[in-house]
Amino acid sequence: MTIHRPGRTADLPAAELLWARWAFVAVLEATTAAESRGVHRTGHWIDGGGLHLDDCGCTWWTLARMGRGRFVLYGEDESSEVKWHKPAIDMLAQAPQWLPHEKLRELLEGWELGCVYWYENGAWARAPYPESLGDDGLDCGMSRFVERREVLGLLAGHGAAAPELLADAEAYRLRPEALDALVAGTGGEEGDEDRDLPAMRRALDLAGLAGEPVTT
Repeated sequence: MTIHRPGRTADLPAAELLWARWAFVAVLEATTAAESRGVHRTGHWIDGGGLHLDDCGCTWWTLARMGRGRFVLYGEDESSEVKWHKPAIDMLAQAPQWLPHEKLRELLEGWELGCVYWYENGAWARAPYPESLGDDGLDCGMSRFVERREVLGLLAGHGAAAPELLADAEAYRLRPEALDALVAGTGGEEGDEDRDLPAMRRALDLAGLAGEPVTT
């Protein structure tokens, strides 16, 4: 799937699939030490505010559940031209009331936001863009989850079983026992000894990947 520049709503997969892929990476990266860092984190993680990624450099993003069948995706990549565009682009134009407007307005006022997409009734939407806008950062920020091969690339250091477990995550049937086997290193993959099973289990519980797709 190609992500255009600027992004188009059809470029993104269903929010439930995007959530599953992102959440699975967050589960594999979960550690108790990282949890203690609070907002000063890098990598991929999940908390009560949703899924996050931050490379401590040019890109940060959040995907949050906002109720039954509703999601909001927001963040910034240095490639985004939205906040610098003249005339100004209202990133919340036509946005529904259920978005976290207070949080988004705070980010906008701090010049920290590059774009906002929202998902409801099985479809993504965003504010209208002028034809003169070259990029909103969606490609650089989200291609790692939109393209399955990119997701597999993120899993390269997580053992031979990771691709199979990704499929289970995408189907919302990733059981805690599968994480136990991964951590036990039954295949002898390098790095298994560094996995933090309690943190991974907590992340899996927050992600909701062990049952039906999360819609509430």
